[in-house]
Amino acid sequence: MSDWFLNLTPVMQALVATLFTWFMTALGASVVIFFKTINRKMLDGMLGAAAGVMIAASFWSLLAPAIEMTENAGGTPWIPATVGFLSGGGFLWLVDKILPHLHSGYPMSEAEGIKTSWQRSTLLCLAITLHNIPEGLAVGVAFGALAADLPSASLAGAIALAVGIGIQNFPEGSAVSVPLRREGMSRAKSFWYGQLSGMVEPIAGVLGAIAVIWMEPLLPYALSFAAGAMIYVVVEEVIPESQLARNTDLATVGAMCGFAIMMTLDVALG
Repeated sequence: MSDWFLNLTPVMQALVATLFTWFMTALGASVVIFFKTINRKMLDGMLGAAAGVMIAASFWSLLAPAIEMTENAGGTPWIPATVGFLSGGGFLWLVDKILPHLHSGYPMSEAEGIKTSWQRSTLLCLAITLHNIPEGLAVGVAFGALAADLPSASLAGAIALAVGIGIQNFPEGSAVSVPLRREGMSRAKSFWYGQLSGMVEPIAGVLGAIAVIWMEPLLPYALSFAAGAMIYVVVEEVIPESQLARNTDLATVGAMCGFAIMMTLDVALG
């Protein structure tokens, strides 16, 4: 199995990796088959862990390699990192203002984006889909960087990023399916919407890998862009959602543990 994966092109590796992250979203959504509700403290702890994973991945897997690549090329390292990072955050801010979505635990009156008559279930699904765009993009860019054959881009590091993103996708799938089930939707429909939110990751992953292969000089900017997009999601959505029920300490401990896990994966494997 490992030899098969190693022999794939970077684009195909990105596809397989993001299919794995989508599978983890679906696995998280599948808890709705067995439970109509999920302990809020447990969910907040998992969301905190997801935030920690994303923060660590943004630096160790994306920003640090971008800075190293620029230094090795003789450029000014802070320019691609800063420009790409802020561009990624700006892109997500724009999408957040346009794409209709609703965060779990909020009434329909607080739906964000362009006003629409779409159902609550669709808006909840789109909120998690918004999370998953930068995650899929980050994995795709990491695997696409392998085609450039740069010392700072390693297969082990890209795999570590995919594993970390997959781990934090589990609570995101649950965060969609369980509230829908609690509101009276069937198990099958709740699961469907939960896993559907993760299907954007393979699309974003493949596009990200292809983009950096075609535009190799922009690779540090692309890595930093993905990092900025992920940090925007963490600060604007994941952390506030983990604090809704005021389980502040639990969410914070979860974030610390998530960061430590992702840092260990990246440093040990990368």
